Amino acid sequence: MSVHLLSEPIAAAYLTSGRLWSLVAALVGVIGVIVGGLAVARIRSGNTRRGAFVALTAGLLGMAGGGYVVAAAEGGPGTGYGIVGGFVALVIGLLAAILGGLALSRARRESSV
Repeated sequence: MSVHLLSEPIAAAYLTSGRLWSLVAALVGVIGVIVGGLAVARIRSGNTRRGAFVALTAGLLGMAGGGYVVAAAEGGPGTGYGIVGGFVALVIGLLAAILGGLALSRARRESSV
């Protein structure tokens, strides 16, 4: 008697569409974290407000991409749907959005003074 699994694990060497989209969403979130961190630290030359908007937008896009991957996944970790990367993209996107919002509030406070 043999047992068949409904969803067999896919090897980690394969880049499925779910894994690709979660990777793209996580990279957009990382870009947002970097830009937001630089805007908060005021290291970036130029307009701090622009960096805050970029970080906030990238964070929201990263969260949207990660949320889409998590919502569309039909299996758990190891099935190739990219659910783990989707959750990572959600967290990184949230961090980028927080940094962007913080930098934006600081930029508004400075412009009103």
